[in-house]
Amino acid sequence: VQLQASGGGSVQTGGSLRLSCAASGRAFSRYGMAWFRQAPGKEREFVAGINWSGGSASYADSVKDRFTMSRENNKNTMSMQMNSLKPEDTAVYYCASDLSGYAFPRPDEYEWWGQGTQVTVSS
Repeated sequence: VQLQASGGGSVQTGGSLRLSCAASGRAFSRYGMAWFRQAPGKEREFVAGINWSGGSASYADSVKDRFTMSRENNKNTMSMQMNSLKPEDTAVYYCASDLSGYAFPRPDEYEWWGQGTQVTVSS
């Protein structure tokens, strides 16, 4: 499985961005998907995850009510709408997929990773 993340950029506080992750392969609809992020000098952290069907999503407390994940299994893509962005959201964002079909908050649960896309929020 190859994952391609896109949609990052630079915005001001309060702005919005939409990240997308395109996956290769036919089994995308079986995978749990997630976004992680990593800021300079910090560990990679879970941001949000969605199960194989898209029926269940979970979010880190820091992004709850601001970020929304979705997926389109017929297009092998998943997305994350990020609203009300804050400077502390600045990081490289990675999409990841999990064979289990569910999304867990630990990065070592995931088998495949995208290359990352930079999000920068200025005050």
